[in-house]
Amino acid sequence: MRTRTVLAGVGLALALVLMGHANAGQPQGSHPVVIELFTSQGCSDCPAADRIVAELASRKDVLALSFPITYWDMLGWKDTFATEANTYRQKSYAKTMNRSGIYTPQIVIDGKIDVVGNQRDRVMSAISNRSTQIATEQPINLALGIASGRVEIAIPAAARGKDKPLATIWVMRTLSHATVNVQQGENKNHQLVYANLVRELHRAGEWTGEAMKIDVPITTGKSKHDGVAVLLQSHDYGEVIAAAMIKLPTADQVAAPH
Repeated sequence: MRTRTVLAGVGLALALVLMGHANAGQPQGSHPVVIELFTSQGCSDCPAADRIVAELASRKDVLALSFPITYWDMLGWKDTFATEANTYRQKSYAKTMNRSGIYTPQIVIDGKIDVVGNQRDRVMSAISNRSTQIATEQPINLALGIASGRVEIAIPAAARGKDKPLATIWVMRTLSHATVNVQQGENKNHQLVYANLVRELHRAGEWTGEAMKIDVPITTGKSKHDGVAVLLQSHDYGEVIAAAMIKLPTADQVAAPH
């Protein structure tokens, strides 16, 4: 299947039990480059993009996420991981970026640019360019920890002398690895492999440049997941200015599967 396109309709002292610094392994003065793949089990161009994201998920300088979408369920196979929240996020990017439509496989890099997700050379080049850019920026050292069955998020104050930012705090519950045997549609009889599937996402609040700490439940009991990613993103769907992911400590703290 050719890459498909559709129109876009559109007190403060917390006892942190750190599971490792959120950006461990990152170069000084940068955050991991966030890669968001919008993908579908019903799209024959998507498995190659899924493999690229699985490769990127092992890198310390990248936070790679997979967002299965719902609008290709009509092609003969209902995506077993797709959610309307993921589809809405992709449509919101299209609106913010002034795109006329949405497509799969699409990769959005740090909320700034998009590339066709199965074009490996273009994806790697875009990541390299973005990594070079953010290495020169003032870092926001977002830190995550686990305590008392909750994920605790600590955001420092913005650097002095800069305009106070307005950024959305996105919390995403993720599944690090999954495989699916597709029985119908364009990927019939293929086994698809996924990394860092976004199973739930919600808007946890806003950051206005002041130091802050918030916490969210490890699990909501709605979907199977084993990690939590947090993005600090300008004006909902703009540039990603900080990001981190934390693995949940034990499998029995994760909600049961659907």
